[in-house]
Amino acid sequence: MDLNQYVEIFLEESKEHLQSLNEKLLLLEKDRQNLDLVNEIFRSAHTLKGMAATMGYESMATLTHEMENVLDQVRNHKKQVDPRLMDTIFHCVDLLEQMILSISDGGDGNLDSSTVINELQGIVSGNSTLPNVATDVEIKSEDRNQITFDEYEKTVLHQSLESGFLVYHLKIFLDQGSMLKSARAYMVFRALEQFGEILKAIPSVEEIENEDFDHEFSVILISKNQQEDIKKEILHISEIVDVQITTISSTLLNEHDKKVETNSQAQQNNQNIQQHHKGPTGKMIRVDIERLDELMNLFSELVIDRGRLEQLSAEIRNSELTDTVEHMSRISSNLQNIILNLRMVPIEQVFNRFPRMIRDLAKELNKKVNLTIIGAETELDRTVIDEIGDPLVHLLRNAIDHGLESVEKRIKNHKPETGEISLKAYHSGNYVFIEISDDGSGIDKEKVLKKAIERKLISQEEARNLTNNQIYNLLFASGLSTAEKISDISGRGVGLDVVKSKIEALGGFVSIESELGKGTTFTIQLPLTLSIISAMLVRIQNEKYAIPLSSIIETAIYRPEEIMYAHKQQVIDFRGHIVPLVSLKKVFEVPDGDIEEEDISVVIVRKGEKMAGLIVDSFIGQQEIVLKSLGSYLPHVFAISGATILGDGQVALIIDTNSLIK
Repeated sequence: MDLNQYVEIFLEESKEHLQSLNEKLLLLEKDRQNLDLVNEIFRSAHTLKGMAATMGYESMATLTHEMENVLDQVRNHKKQVDPRLMDTIFHCVDLLEQMILSISDGGDGNLDSSTVINELQGIVSGNSTLPNVATDVEIKSEDRNQITFDEYEKTVLHQSLESGFLVYHLKIFLDQGSMLKSARAYMVFRALEQFGEILKAIPSVEEIENEDFDHEFSVILISKNQQEDIKKEILHISEIVDVQITTISSTLLNEHDKKVETNSQAQQNNQNIQQHHKGPTGKMIRVDIERLDELMNLFSELVIDRGRLEQLSAEIRNSELTDTVEHMSRISSNLQNIILNLRMVPIEQVFNRFPRMIRDLAKELNKKVNLTIIGAETELDRTVIDEIGDPLVHLLRNAIDHGLESVEKRIKNHKPETGEISLKAYHSGNYVFIEISDDGSGIDKEKVLKKAIERKLISQEEARNLTNNQIYNLLFASGLSTAEKISDISGRGVGLDVVKSKIEALGGFVSIESELGKGTTFTIQLPLTLSIISAMLVRIQNEKYAIPLSSIIETAIYRPEEIMYAHKQQVIDFRGHIVPLVSLKKVFEVPDGDIEEEDISVVIVRKGEKMAGLIVDSFIGQQEIVLKSLGSYLPHVFAISGATILGDGQVALIIDTNSLIK
């Protein structure tokens, strides 16, 4: 069977399991007694092992197998979760990620994992008095194949036999007319506890309590008493008609274990193969992003033609044409929503990798950090998702290294020992905003100015006239760093300039707000980069503009006497809130024309909690528009995010309302 066709599926599923491992390990580090988490981690490692073995990636299968051994000891109470164990498992996950990267680059994933495997084996052997070999238990009775033992139970049996104890398999038969089976079983358990320790019941204790069994059950008993004494005691219990006791011997059945492992592996392989084969007929399929790009471009042209047809229909006023165009508009609107949603991806795909990074950096810098993620469900276009990860990594590393103080310094400054870092995402208009905040020491403006002057980025005289924002923006200059010493984390002056370049390449902006001693917030503004948006078309003199509907609260008309002034700024009373007015005619320097309206048309827009009223000459109406970039010749036009072609062939500029709200 050609497995190459399954490589992409293997890579995607492996990445999902590795992400799950990272998340569960971080939770386990905070709650070390949570065995449910251990079991989930074990299952992910086991699945990875099966997938890797199926695909022939031996290094990956071997490493995950050793991980299983350690996790199995933890979940069977033979090993406690401690820092050494956590660091080793995290190291394993890092190595597995490198193997996946090697495979995605066309390699075989065979990386040297001997060091971490030795560490894993050392953890296993360090808490066990038995050699690390596979063992099984032979039950000399007709029910041999009906009883299986896990690794913990096998270990207990071997230790008991080596210590001189006897291990019995008891099969107890109840009277067929017994009406209280669970009560009789409970009396049997009470009697057996006088002779030793019950290791296992078949069926389980829960099933016996619920009387979910016939008129017989089995028990594995560890004792030093003779079987005749045990049998005699049990038969004294009413409605017990017979007891069959078999002595269990422990042997090293390596060949049998290999058969069990082979059968288990084969079952896993079959499951993987079945899952791969059902891909096209399942609930999800994977689509190349380039195909979605092509689909979006074609539909964008369709939207322009749709607008033209709607305008022609309105001019011709033919009822049949109008009905057909309306029907086509409804269908294309539904198709549009489907296409747009296909490209939208929750930003949590990027955010989910940061808790692990924060944990490692905090440990390396000996700092205590709590990361809070807000708005991970915020959706962003896939092309932006693929590019935004590196800038966020830079900013988060900067926040830990530069922003947060050491534990000693925080205590001295009467702050909590644990520093807080917040990663927040939200929509506003045609943009997504990402905020990275910390409650650290803030930015020392004097230090920034001193460094900038030393680097000859500004002169002494220029420094005196800079505003706070201009000073903070100096941090984005290439080669400027305020770090007192260079480390592997930061201090080389190659971080923030890379962030700014990357964000601007995506059509976005980055800004800084800081307060000395209280913390810093970096805000990234990114366009959704959707080709099609809903917008309100407005007129300013003879020019048409589009305002994204997602940023509009309401449209309203005010009389001149309703306009008020506050701090020499025109304002209106909007539902009890004082909202400043912005004249788009003045902002875009539109020449005066013949259009003069007595009443004032206002579009109320918002950015987060802030609002503004945009003064226009008139409203044209709502329309679906195709977002077109202004190109490299006009990269930064104030308050304009792009342009669109209307149905009549005219060009309308799209207003960036976020730029108009301070």
